[in-house]
Order: sequence, then C-alpha cells, then structure tokens
Amino acid sequence: MDYYKSYHGLQEAISTGLPEVEFDGMLISRTEFSSLSHGLLPGNQHYHCKKHHKDISYPASYYNDIGTLHDDIHITDAFVEENRHFTMHMMRPAGSGKAKNFTLLFHGFNEKNWSKYLPWARAICLHTNSMVVMYPIAFHMQRGPSQWNDKRKMFASSEARKQRFPNIINSSLTNVAISMRLHSMPQRFIWSGLQTYYDVIQFIEECREGKHEYIDPGFSFNIFAYSVGGLLAEILKLTNHNDYFGRTKVCLFCSGAVFNRLSPVSKYILDSEANVALYSYLVEHFDSFLKNDPLLKHFIEEDHPEGKTFRAMLDYAKMRDFREGLFRRYAKDFYAISLKKDTVIQSFEIINTLQGAFRDIPIQVEELDFEHQYTHENPFPLSVSESSLIDRNFEMIFEKVGRFMKG
Repeated sequence: MDYYKSYHGLQEAISTGLPEVEFDGMLISRTEFSSLSHGLLPGNQHYHCKKHHKDISYPASYYNDIGTLHDDIHITDAFVEENRHFTMHMMRPAGSGKAKNFTLLFHGFNEKNWSKYLPWARAICLHTNSMVVMYPIAFHMQRGPSQWNDKRKMFASSEARKQRFPNIINSSLTNVAISMRLHSMPQRFIWSGLQTYYDVIQFIEECREGKHEYIDPGFSFNIFAYSVGGLLAEILKLTNHNDYFGRTKVCLFCSGAVFNRLSPVSKYILDSEANVALYSYLVEHFDSFLKNDPLLKHFIEEDHPEGKTFRAMLDYAKMRDFREGLFRRYAKDFYAISLKKDTVIQSFEIINTLQGAFRDIPIQVEELDFEHQYTHENPFPLSVSESSLIDRNFEMIFEKVGRFMKG
C-alpha cells in the first residue's frame, strides 16, 4: 500500500475511538496509562525524593506565573489531568498475539496528533514483525489540554503575542501555546523531559509485571526516535536505569544532536522569543539558575544519573568527555539517519554529537537526500504529484530502520 493511502486509511481507523481496530493487516489497540511522576512538575509546593529520602519545598511565590495568569495556556503543570492520565496507541500485525518484542516510537517537539506517524508505525511493524508503541511526551499529543488545539483561541493568542513582541519571528497558532509556556518558564523543558523519562521506565516496569494485556512480560524492545524525541531516547539509553536499556537499539531519524546545536525556530516548533529564553536558561546561565532552584539542583547535581546525562546533552562544549564516553560504550546500539536539507537538526551537528569531536566513536550516521520536496517537520508530505518519489524514499528509510533493529 502506498504512503498516501496508508496515511488516510490509518487516520480514519484510529479516529473511530474504538478500543481496537484493524486496518490492512494491522491492529491498532489502546491502553490506559497513569503517570506516577507528575509530582515533580511546577505547581507543587513540596516534593519528596524517595531515592534520597529527602523533602524539598519551594516558597509560595517561586513560580510567579502559577495562579496569576488565568488563560488557556498558563495552566498549573502538576494538575493538567490529560498529562497525568492518558490513552496510548499500540500497533501490531494482526494475529501476532502478545508482543514479545516492540518498538517505542518517540515523536518530535510540539506535536499534537499522531497522524503523520501512523504510516511510520505501520512500516516499522512490517519491517520488524513486531509491535510499535506510540509513546507521547509530556504535554504533547493526547497529553495536552484540548484548548491548545483550538485554532481560534490560539490564533488570537498568537496575534496578541505579535503585538507584545513586534520583532518576534515565526509566532503562529500552531506553536503559540508551547512558546508562551516555555518563554514564561524555560525549566518546563527539563521537568516535562524528566517526567517522560520516568513514565517510560514506569511503563517498562508495568510491562514486566504483566500489567499491559498486549505485551508479554518477557519482552525485549527497541526505540525509534524522531527530532527532539531522540534526546529522550539518548538519555534513556545512556543512563540505562537498572540495565533496562542495555540491549535496546536506538534508531534516530532527523535527530541526535545536543540541545544547543538545534535550530528550532519554526512556525511548527517554537517562536524566536521562546527560543531565546530557552537557550538563555539551559545553556548560557544554567549554573546560575540552579543555585536558586533547590529541586532542579537536586535532580541535576545530587546523584540522579538521569539528571547528569540530561545536563550532558544540553551544551556541546560542556561535559564532552562524560557524554562521549557514554556514546562510545553503547556505540553499536545507535544508528542515525539524517537528511541533507534538514535545517532544524543538521547532519554535521548529529555527527558532532554521536561520533564525537575527534570522530572516534563508531556510531553510524547516514546522511540521505530525497528527490521530493521535504522539510525537517514534514519529511514525507502528502503530495499527490510526487507520490511515487515519496513512496520510494519512505520505503527506503524504513527498510534501513528494520534492518538495523533486526540485525
């Protein structure tokens, strides 16, 4: 089946809302998930670290926008119900029974629905003969409030933002919610990332305990990650909590560079004001901000390996020996595919990160180019006029993905 037909057929199938639906030999199922790590999100005044038996408190005024800005965007993070309890989608070949191996699919930044990823998931199923679990990052996809998808409200918010910041670049109804939230509180990038990190580990542990009916407790798994989802995949793999990820292969698509080597200003990702605030916080002044943030300091500097690894993936110039040592240790388990015309995460930046400053880390990074028109945000557009080219390039990419994961 060609990409265009697959896209629309899968979109129609998943939109039924049924617990399980079949399309072209694929079963799409739903499973419920409740995050146990939402307590570390902004909005809570107290946090207890079970690992260190430590209580950490904030002054009531610390997050100065919580409770003071009443709109559909500045919502108290810890109490966003959609982010705490949500439904995950799983795709598997019909008749395959409980999955003994699966692929976690991590999406890109500021994504609101799974439409473009459904053909990707189907292709991974076909080329690996295994299940794909489409895992949503915190506050993305089905984990974001519905009002962030209200085009009329978001257009009004974007227009107001343009009035407030006359020199802003690429503010749009698509990115205004995430841009306003990160502009106001850049640390949300870390907290949502850490929440998702812990959620994935929780999911793995629940699967091992037999709590997910479609997955065999003796499963193995790999990761396919696109764009910023690759940052999450790298942190999970390099930290390797309890050796859960020791045998996991990680395939990165348009992904793999450290944070400060990304160029995310796009009407589909972030506007320029949010990008400046995020870069200032996470790269230029991070050490200073840590001094005044006891909870963040605890996770980044006080014996949380995931926090240390997260920090190592923020700035190319810092912690390079530590970061490259981890990539060298797990080099055989990584494979990256970059696109030549990608301007958001460029090939040479992926190579700089994965192969190291001296190109002595044996991670394969393969740069490809398509004959059809494409962007980072939309590598496989729904173009009827170029459909044959898109079909060929799409199949080429996922044949490579399947070969790596099965090899």
